[in-house]
Amino acid sequence: MSVADPHTEPRPLSAAGKPLTSRGEATRGRILEAAEHVFADLGYHEASIVKITEHAGIGLGTFYLYFDGKQQVFEELVIDLNRRVRRSMAEAMAGATDRISAERAGFEGFFRFTAAHPALYRVVREAEFVSPETLRLHYTRIVEGYETGLRAAQAEGDVDEALDPEVTAWALMGAGELIGMRYLLWERDADGAPPAEMPASVVDDMARFIRNALSPRASTEGSA
Repeated sequence: MSVADPHTEPRPLSAAGKPLTSRGEATRGRILEAAEHVFADLGYHEASIVKITEHAGIGLGTFYLYFDGKQQVFEELVIDLNRRVRRSMAEAMAGATDRISAERAGFEGFFRFTAAHPALYRVVREAEFVSPETLRLHYTRIVEGYETGLRAAQAEGDVDEALDPEVTAWALMGAGELIGMRYLLWERDADGAPPAEMPASVVDDMARFIRNALSPRASTEGSA
């Protein structure tokens, strides 16, 4: 899994459109962290700015220095989660020496992030109804980098050149998301606690699936 570099995106601004100081960025981060918990626990419609500010330990006035209202903080949370999950994947892939190893490492980074931030699933799914454009941005930012990586791997002979990079990127991203949902979000132990990490056997099977899907094939004239 390859992803666009999250470090090259514009830095966040205040509600007035001004650059933030380091202290301002820290406060904004606390608000987003609180919003992550509140939206995950209550859902968008039951969540409130008051609950977010209480969780963050700030006043309402401080909140409005950074966000115009509930929908904006929700949309910024989706973007923030997207940036952080891509960073987790990119950092995991940094030492990979071949495409299949890079794919496995990227998914391991994704699974580590979603195990630690299960709110990603609920928040992103609610975005379908609350802010469809933000939902689309979340997925396309992941796919754009993924597609670029697949094209580069095809040029190097590491990935089947007959595969459409865009279709393949969407297919593998969807597979990874649903594997995470099944084995991290839904799974519970005898005490009702979710897994702390993705089982190694599941990662092994995912890597085998990816290798079988991406490996170059011998050209066969007239084959589909």
